[in-house]
Amino acid sequence: MTEILDNLVALLSLEPIEENLFRGRSEDLGLRQLFGGQVLGQAVSAASQTVEPGRQVHSLHGYFLRPGDASLPVLYEVDPLRDGKSFSARRVTAIQKGRPIFTCCASFQTGEAGLDHQQPTMPEVPGPEGLISETELARQVADQLPERLHDWAISAKPIEIRPVTRVNPFSPEPCAPIRHAWFRADGRLPDDPQLHRYLLAYASDFSLLNTALQPHGVSVFQKFMQVASLDHALWFHGDLRLDDWLLFAVESPWSGNARGFARGHVFDRGGRLVASMAQEGLIRRREDWQ
Repeated sequence: MTEILDNLVALLSLEPIEENLFRGRSEDLGLRQLFGGQVLGQAVSAASQTVEPGRQVHSLHGYFLRPGDASLPVLYEVDPLRDGKSFSARRVTAIQKGRPIFTCCASFQTGEAGLDHQQPTMPEVPGPEGLISETELARQVADQLPERLHDWAISAKPIEIRPVTRVNPFSPEPCAPIRHAWFRADGRLPDDPQLHRYLLAYASDFSLLNTALQPHGVSVFQKFMQVASLDHALWFHGDLRLDDWLLFAVESPWSGNARGFARGHVFDRGGRLVASMAQEGLIRRREDWQ
């Protein structure tokens, strides 16, 4: 693994403090608050460490309750709700300053055979070869980046994202609420299926709400916009590897009442659907909220 990828893996590994209690350090990405993907990935990591080997997370449903502080660690309290013959359920609460900032329920299953079908079809888009990464795109407009984001935006990332759909965040124009991007870890990862799922949970918070902004010609970089995740749902459909290219296909079918809704599918290079996700978030014009 590269050093930056090794740092991300360490970020998601967590420190056991007591039975069902874990501590995770935080990473400042230059955002106004703690990156939601960090909390998602660490919550999956915490829950996964309390189930028997062989049971892997297949779904997560969570709510972001308060903005997190990227300068402070996060405590994860896991409540073992149930352990059945093939399924386990866990409730996880992420805590900072004595108050919950995120809560979720996650379900785990022992692998077994079943009826198979796949309805979503992988979009026909260019492959990742020849596409420019988000980091390279950021370097092209480095002089326009907000000071708090500048260093992180132009530096190498543990997960490389190559957008198929490009939107100029500094001069957005209304366009269809659809976004496609290839992504993968920047280096070879261990053959640990749980780790690949932690990392997908981390990456799943990129680009969802941004897609809900596209029809309105606005972006998170505009000071009059207030954008924040409210809830997040994630389903893992099968084995996946984050160190091989995956396609993130996102659409936003609705926005209104100062909220936006987006859903996405993740496909491997062979067109197999490996995960799905959905998110609703606050998308408010500050001048509309007095």
